Amino acid sequence: MIRTEALDRLPVRTAVPALGRALDDRGVAVLCAPPGTGKTTLVPLVLAGLTGTGPVRRVVVAEPRRIAARAAARRMAWLLGERPGERVGFTVRGERVVGPGTVVEVVTTGVLLQRLQRDQELAGVDAVIIDECHERHLDADTVAAFLLDVREAIRPDLRLVAASATTDAEGWARLLGDAPVVEAEGVSYPVEVVWAPPARPVKPPHGMRVDPALLTHVAATVRRALAEREGDVLCFLPGVGEIARVAGQLAGVDAEVLQVHGRAPAAVQDAVLAGSSEGRRVVLATSVAESSLTVPGVRAVVDSGLAREPRTDHARGLSALTTVRASQAAGRQRAGRAGREAPGAVYRCWDLAEDGRLARFPSPEIKVADLAAFALQAACWGDPGASSLALLDPPPPGAMGAARQVLEAIGAVDGEGRVTDRGVRMSRLGLHPRLARALLDGAREVGARRAAEVVALLSEEPPREYGDDLAAALRTARRGQDGYAARWKQEVRRLSAQVSGAGAGEGRTDDAVVGLVAALAFPERVARARGDGAFLMASGTGAELRDGSRLRSAPWLAVAVADRPSHAASARVRLAAVVDESTALLAAGHLRVRGEEVRWVDGEVVARSVDRLGAVELAVRPLKQPDPELVRGALVEGLRREGLGLLRWTRDSEQLRLRLAFLHRVLGAPWPDVSDEALLAETGAWLEPELSRARRRPDLGRIDAGQALRRLLPWATGEGARLDELAPERIEVPSGSRIRVEYGGEQPVLAVKLQELFGLAETPQVAGVPVLVHLLSPAGRPAAVTADLASFWRDGYKAVRAELRGRYPKHPWPEDPATVPATRYTSARLKRS
Repeated sequence: MIRTEALDRLPVRTAVPALGRALDDRGVAVLCAPPGTGKTTLVPLVLAGLTGTGPVRRVVVAEPRRIAARAAARRMAWLLGERPGERVGFTVRGERVVGPGTVVEVVTTGVLLQRLQRDQELAGVDAVIIDECHERHLDADTVAAFLLDVREAIRPDLRLVAASATTDAEGWARLLGDAPVVEAEGVSYPVEVVWAPPARPVKPPHGMRVDPALLTHVAATVRRALAEREGDVLCFLPGVGEIARVAGQLAGVDAEVLQVHGRAPAAVQDAVLAGSSEGRRVVLATSVAESSLTVPGVRAVVDSGLAREPRTDHARGLSALTTVRASQAAGRQRAGRAGREAPGAVYRCWDLAEDGRLARFPSPEIKVADLAAFALQAACWGDPGASSLALLDPPPPGAMGAARQVLEAIGAVDGEGRVTDRGVRMSRLGLHPRLARALLDGAREVGARRAAEVVALLSEEPPREYGDDLAAALRTARRGQDGYAARWKQEVRRLSAQVSGAGAGEGRTDDAVVGLVAALAFPERVARARGDGAFLMASGTGAELRDGSRLRSAPWLAVAVADRPSHAASARVRLAAVVDESTALLAAGHLRVRGEEVRWVDGEVVARSVDRLGAVELAVRPLKQPDPELVRGALVEGLRREGLGLLRWTRDSEQLRLRLAFLHRVLGAPWPDVSDEALLAETGAWLEPELSRARRRPDLGRIDAGQALRRLLPWATGEGARLDELAPERIEVPSGSRIRVEYGGEQPVLAVKLQELFGLAETPQVAGVPVLVHLLSPAGRPAAVTADLASFWRDGYKAVRAELRGRYPKHPWPEDPATVPATRYTSARLKRS
């Protein structure tokens, strides 16, 4: 029996007529409805015609998480007075509860992606609702793009709704072809904000690490909320490990402590969502409780302010979740959980000033995540570059390039990026392409069941208490009775049924099997020992094991999970398996390179014949007669690293470079640019043939830089012959002396004794630029600086004369310097001559 009263209480019902009109007119719509309004539960029932109005239609609801999909289906079935699997069902990876009469099916976005790849027409489906689209999960963005393609090409009748509590309504409306935006008013109660920062500063999160001091503070804040507020407390933490730690610190509180996250057993999830009439509860949850789910009884929220987002280091081949500060939008979503049923409060474990510096929205996953799976989906869809897909944010070119390299290496796409038959098969396994490769190739080597066991471990990282040894984690999962082990066994059955190879590899130990399959999944992460728990991965990244790990003595590892904090030189290994060199070569053979290497190392040319697996050197021997071109390249690399000072620079050659730089700056072409960057870019134009004859560092020191620079003078135009005219090395002054011009500054500098300029009325010029005259005393010390001699003789000379003639009485100090000859001698010497 339909629970009409409960349906009538859902605030979104007031927006349903407008939504129906929008879909009738345009076939697409954006639905904005605050949390708790019933958009996830009432709208699908109405669109499907299950509330007593309208024709019956088949509706698919796409949720970003399995827990949300199961909960939404159960809630809708309850509203209809039924059990899941009747008119409302759900499908998530590894679990399908539908029946012949199912009209509304709730699926994860990943399941819908698989369905679209198999059946682009979505035969029999009348409408699709993409729920919680504001979270910007990559699968949801991809599903939206594919569905828009389907509507445009083959199913213009397919209705499409993008639904969210808080979203970029204008952006989604534009993406859906100027779709109407329908807004529903929410019924929310006031939520008091309590700023509750730690008393002492805590370390910011990095990688997966969260300062234990912050978690202790969060636990204390939960106790405070229990004391100050009524009802249940919902606490947001970034991950499973932090939830377990805080749960341990809440031992003894007068409340039931429950843990909700994607890995929690279904029975626990159901118990949390069902509520309780017996005593108070503390619900420790990840971001899965931000939206799509209503946790009844909550009157207080404690927000740690942290979240987990995917990050990928494409250069090092490392992908992992990382702990970040939650966005302002996430903070609003979390706070709203306290005001769903009555007035409440949110305790924020940071201060008000810090709140204003938080990002407004979470990062779109397409901007920060590993795009290998997305690129394979796009290739299977027929658009390898994803250039024609309707996406709110385009995929970064660098990330797509890295993804394509991975897909080519595992045979999922060809050289043009087109999907191969093998790639199609990989895409249908419901795994990351790396894991799909490990399953297919591993099954051939070790058998389907054993390969599936390892891949299932890799697809959902085991709990930390399983340890960092992947083989030991496998044995723990086999005999385990916990929730993870149950899910693992279910996934093993699913994967085993999809591949063949049973009976192969029976003689291999668990360690050998685990190592091979992990290496097949992550060939760039096979790593050889450096000693003392340190390893070098084929990708070139260092890796370190924690103290006490039994893996520290392994000669080789296949690293399955590692993260590299931004401040660290090496990655931290969190999960790995022991392998030997032959296994590493089998899995990562495409990274093996043999050849000559001539490089600049520690200030000298080093020539070697090297057999390497990526960055790992397998065998090395000296090379007696290296390729001259490789030697030249190494010498150029040395010049780039250590500078042009490796050449022989005399004072004259340094002065020549300064003269040429001055002419280039003042006159431009054809006078050459002689900056370090320009000279290093044009070594062939000025350092040949000497550079090609050089073999070692000392040979560079014998190259006369001045002679080499003269090759750059514009001889072809005739301008080269004017070097001494335009930028003379010396200028003759009235005394007859030839004084060196210094070209290192903005203006050329002429440093000359004052008496040698008597009679010179105007300042000398170089290439039209007045020189800066440093007037020196008879002892060669600075007396005045001027770029205008005429002004100096008129205004400045008198003061200099008054100061210096008493100190240097043997030298001429005429009142009018224009009336006496210039000299570098004393007055007595002048009289004798």
